[in-house]
Amino acid sequence: MGMNQARAILWGQWRSLRNSFLRRGIGWSAFVGVIWYGFWIAAAFAVMLLTSSPLSASLSGVFLLVFLYWQVVPVLMAASGASLDLRKLQAYPVPIKQFFALEVMLRVTVAVEVVLVLIGAGIGIIRNPTLHAWNALGLVPFAAFNLVLGVGSRDTIARLLARRRIREAAFFLLILAASLPRLLFTPGTESSGRFRALMARGSWPGWPWTATADFLQGRGQLRSLAILIAWLATAGLLSYWQFRRTIFFDVDAASARSSSGSAISGVREQFVERFFRLPSMLLGDPLGALVEKEVRFLTRSPRFRLVFLMGFTFGLLIWLPVALGGQDSSRSFLGSNYLTVVSVYSLLLLSEACFWNSFGFDRSAAQFYFLAPVAFSRVMIGKNLSALFFIALEIGVIALVCGLLGMPLRPRTLAESFGVAGVVSIFLLAAGNHLSIRQPRAMNPAASFRSGASGRVQAILFLIYPIAFVPVALAYLARYAFASEAAFFAVLAVDAAIGAVVYKLSLDSAVAAAGQLKEQMVTALSRGEGPITT
Repeated sequence: MGMNQARAILWGQWRSLRNSFLRRGIGWSAFVGVIWYGFWIAAAFAVMLLTSSPLSASLSGVFLLVFLYWQVVPVLMAASGASLDLRKLQAYPVPIKQFFALEVMLRVTVAVEVVLVLIGAGIGIIRNPTLHAWNALGLVPFAAFNLVLGVGSRDTIARLLARRRIREAAFFLLILAASLPRLLFTPGTESSGRFRALMARGSWPGWPWTATADFLQGRGQLRSLAILIAWLATAGLLSYWQFRRTIFFDVDAASARSSSGSAISGVREQFVERFFRLPSMLLGDPLGALVEKEVRFLTRSPRFRLVFLMGFTFGLLIWLPVALGGQDSSRSFLGSNYLTVVSVYSLLLLSEACFWNSFGFDRSAAQFYFLAPVAFSRVMIGKNLSALFFIALEIGVIALVCGLLGMPLRPRTLAESFGVAGVVSIFLLAAGNHLSIRQPRAMNPAASFRSGASGRVQAILFLIYPIAFVPVALAYLARYAFASEAAFFAVLAVDAAIGAVVYKLSLDSAVAAAGQLKEQMVTALSRGEGPITT
């Protein structure tokens, strides 16, 4: 009975996804899939060529990279792929073990790319004349280990991020751990040399990636198989334990404020309240009230706070090795423009909520904007001003952290960072206002991890991002051609003026489109998710 109900849940989800794709069309999704997965199919083909010829080196480095991509990249991108919505499924009389099995299978959606690479490796092993075809079976326990481990790590991280008192500390620890592979790859460092040597020679035979490589290459297969089964069993027990805890975990209670407050907390609350009221005092109503509402809501959304924190933590760490590695790093573009690069990276992290889907957190409440006696253009401007506020705040925090780390900060670098991010933001807002109207999608503000955008939006972003960065590229080209900072900022000022005109024209067009598409827009934002979130 339980398995039949589980199949019914999957069938209902499949029909929902199929109907959604039919409504949106599959052209754009196919376009994005051809580009993105075409690259990974090429990578899988390269791995197939590597494993189909006589192997002279260990493959443990390849499978270590597969493991890191499968487990670390979803955390860095704050993405969970498809997963069960346990709150909606608790009403079904389905055993927890079956829910766990479904969740494990859904972990494939987090890293379809590495599954393609593993398939390529398996085909190469089968075609290798020096190996037996059945050696490729060693990939099965390794893939199962990654799937099972992904469930436990996602549930553990989600619960940590839901706890109010330890959320920030847990997040910083995760960022440090997730940045370790990037630091290990930094050229010119002792750790980089050790890591590269590890990739070339292999490592401790007890690691799952080393055991997989040994099994595929026919070295100590019984020992390697026993190691893989032991890792799989350990990961399965731990992940199942974490999955059970997540099912009975009360997110609202974990994130609730304590009812008892001290005098210090009272002063803090007063300060925060005055901070929230600042837009209304400076801008006046109704625009100030709209900006205040956005600031209040976004600062309380775990999903937005996560990407905001990633901007000045992971953003700094991921680019720091480039800025500090090597003797000539200060002469490279990334080394000499470190603050600007990190600022633009943080801007891209915030883009989903600030640019491309600004009504996503409003969901069904967006219909109020069409009923209230306020011009819809004011609503759009209020959302855009709040986006610029958070972008400026993010860059300010990044600059503060750089100063605390002792990195050189000059007025020119600060002006460059704010100027470049401001110009890019103007053009992204101009395009984002249209996308927010024409491609709205409801987002869950309480979910720390996000799912991917639709294929149509991803395809459009392939076109928008290069266009938005062209004006900034012209400013850097002027600096290079004239060897003058004045030329750089002059071109940047012209870009800002052109961007203001483009933004005004785009805003008027987006407001007109909202009047025509308001029913479709509200319907799309009101649409709830099924038992499997995607």
